[in-house]
Amino acid sequence: MDAGVTPGASAGWWFFFRGRELLVVEGEAAGLPLASHPGELGAEPLRTLELEALEGVACRAAEVPEGFEPPAGMAFHALRATWGLLDEPRFRMAGRAVQLLEWDRTHRFCGACGTPTARRESERARECPACGLLAYPRLAPAVIVLVRDGDRLLLGRSPGLPPGMYSTLAGFVEPGETLEEAVAREVREETGVEVRDVRYF
Repeated sequence: MDAGVTPGASAGWWFFFRGRELLVVEGEAAGLPLASHPGELGAEPLRTLELEALEGVACRAAEVPEGFEPPAGMAFHALRATWGLLDEPRFRMAGRAVQLLEWDRTHRFCGACGTPTARRESERARECPACGLLAYPRLAPAVIVLVRDGDRLLLGRSPGLPPGMYSTLAGFVEPGETLEEAVAREVREETGVEVRDVRYF
């Protein structure tokens, strides 16, 4: 277990992830589990992280093993499916939590020399004790665009979407590319359509 949470910590909201699924309380009291320690919910996390507080309440993220079964009255849901179960601040924090857990999990070893890394106390980073390489959480700039032609809208459909669901077009920005160039490239790659008059909304 990778502790990451101060012993005797006050009660806070927990963002428990099993893979990409988030543990939520179901029923009328839908929301996040509130506890001072993961053991109160029967969990022995693989790793935990302190997050920023929400409304004065501490927030913590934890990765639990695949075999972890939710406590009574709780269930795991795909993160996107929690839109509506959680309010916007908690939904956004859940997105932050899953990304930080993934970064922490995938940077346990130095990318330069392979030595196990350690968390830095002074900032959100992992440091190699052998060569000093610092690994910070990754940012992946992306664009999402609504293509309009008069009163017509261009929508796409990914094979992973539920039947009958369509979406606007989106994609990641490539190195050295402006946001406007990313919009034009993504639309061209996904639909063959050339866009102009890119505006921000």
